[in-house]
Amino acid sequence: RSFFLPPEKHLVLLRDGRTLIGFLRSIDQFANLVLHQTVERIHVGKKYGDIPRGIFVVRGENVVLLGEIDLEKESDTPLQQVSIEEILEEQRVEQQTRLEAEKLKVQALKDRGLSLPRADTLDEY
Repeated sequence: RSFFLPPEKHLVLLRDGRTLIGFLRSIDQFANLVLHQTVERIHVGKKYGDIPRGIFVVRGENVVLLGEIDLEKESDTPLQQVSIEEILEEQRVEQQTRLEAEKLKVQALKDRGLSLPRADTLDEY
């Protein structure tokens, strides 16, 4: 059973780390959400980019955080908005840098006779 809410802009942080911003249209007792005019916001350093996603249905178990955005303070941010292409490239570079650092860490541990369990063998929860 869900109920109707007046349109309010909300930020939703998902379990996989993605950030969605949209107008909350519906929510139920399991925190299942329907967002309208949704964008996926990607942050890299002091920059961000928004990818339009439209209507978004989110299963409640994937919601980590849900918060209302103060429309008066929304534009008051120290972050710089950039194009989708630029933020995706910055994200790719950041992920590559993180992967290289992780490889160095694993190699340093291996050199000392230690090992980390592979991430794909760990339980998701």
